[in-house]
Amino acid sequence: MLTQKQYDLLAFIHERMKESGIPPSFDEMKDALDLRSKSGIHRLITALEERGFIRRLPHRARALEIIRLPDAVAPGLRPRGKFSPSVIEGSLGRATPRLAEPVEEAQGSIMVPIMGRIAAGTPISAIQDHSHSIAVPPEIASSGEHYALEVKGDSMIEAGILDGDTVVLKRTDSATSGDIVVALVDDEEATLKRLRRRGDSIALEAANPAYETRIFGPDRVKVQGRLVGLLRRY
Repeated sequence: MLTQKQYDLLAFIHERMKESGIPPSFDEMKDALDLRSKSGIHRLITALEERGFIRRLPHRARALEIIRLPDAVAPGLRPRGKFSPSVIEGSLGRATPRLAEPVEEAQGSIMVPIMGRIAAGTPISAIQDHSHSIAVPPEIASSGEHYALEVKGDSMIEAGILDGDTVVLKRTDSATSGDIVVALVDDEEATLKRLRRRGDSIALEAANPAYETRIFGPDRVKVQGRLVGLLRRY
């Protein structure tokens, strides 16, 4: 499952190659997606390549090849701006995740949808659609809408959150300073960090000294959920 930004970029590349046979430049991609810098395009290109949608050809300028299109819209992509993947990230942002109301099991646990992966490290666009559900104790998800994410990375290890853990989050767009949240940065990157308010700025703090605290203006960060529980398999 692709994020909205990934869909938009793939569609733009596809449309441009149909028109001219030549992939767009990074500057053209940046302008088309209204991104602040080409680094965002680099991340999206890498994500599309990792997911098997495109391939970069070595030693050639503008050397991109589309390998496949998303099953939902192949063989022809819909025009940009009309994609509607149900994802969290840019996906936690552009589209609101379809979260199932909690369903109680006979044993008293509550089934919560797992919506993919979240980075506890360098932010990545890796959150996906609802893949399956997991049972959680009712005291964790007793009221409101909840979802779960599988943790990728080690930036929150000193908060007791390890690579491979599953975090349970209450869906909310607000948080108190000090809360651990899923934060969407620039409608593009989703990450699990501790949120601190510093005057008019927002700091996203890791719980690992190997990672730097990142500071953003309030308009660049959207809270997508607050941590309420953690599940770990041994």
